[in-house]
Amino acid sequence: MATLPNPLPSLATSGLQLPPGSLVDTTIDGTWHEPLLWYTDAPATSGAWNQLRTAGRPLGLLPVLIDGGRRDQWPDDWDLIPEDMSYPGDHDAEEILAEYWADCAPEELDAAHAAWPGLAPAVADTGSTLSPDAEAAELAALFTGPEGFFPTVRAALVPARRSADIPAAIGWSGPLNYENDTAKLSAVLRSWEDRYGIRVLMLGFDTLTVSVGRPPTTMDEARALAAEHFAFCPDNINQSPPYDLDDYAEKSILDQTTWSFWWD
Repeated sequence: MATLPNPLPSLATSGLQLPPGSLVDTTIDGTWHEPLLWYTDAPATSGAWNQLRTAGRPLGLLPVLIDGGRRDQWPDDWDLIPEDMSYPGDHDAEEILAEYWADCAPEELDAAHAAWPGLAPAVADTGSTLSPDAEAAELAALFTGPEGFFPTVRAALVPARRSADIPAAIGWSGPLNYENDTAKLSAVLRSWEDRYGIRVLMLGFDTLTVSVGRPPTTMDEARALAAEHFAFCPDNINQSPPYDLDDYAEKSILDQTTWSFWWD
């Protein structure tokens, strides 16, 4: 599993100076045998993500922002299904994406381009940008607080081995209509972590936003990655303009430090 051995119940004795918050152990089938995450009772302050990252890492806890959305639906109301999750490390990202691509490749592609194109090349770390964690912290600060883009989001701590594992670790079912085992998507996120320095920044009921430490900087790089985004979340292209992979690559991937996904 993507979780660590039962670290959340020890928060009270850990010595962490945390704001008032709540533990979530409610799943779609009832009460889970241990808490899945902790989140703040009040909206997150602009520095909360970074503070929780620093405090939680020695305990095996990683931060994520939780978006209740227009329905003010917080994690204890989500359909969490940890019992259905496998382990992300047991899956190969390229095999997962190739399988998804075979099921949903864009119909406008001609026969010569309809085959799965393979994984896009990694973007090299030139040292000219912020570290992935620093990039995520800056974006989290812009998202949160009274003047932030998402002033009502909460900050959470999750027991996970790496940021990409966070959705699987809590049994998040946001892509349920597309993929029942979120660990397969976390396997892809692990690959993006390695190739692009992504961090899972924010989860909603059926939405996912990641920060991108090393985004593609050329159209060739962005276009190659657009196929992966389509396989990962077809609704991004099918239901939200731009509808064309080249347009999507230019507007949603090229030099973009956040990627957002939504499953209908």
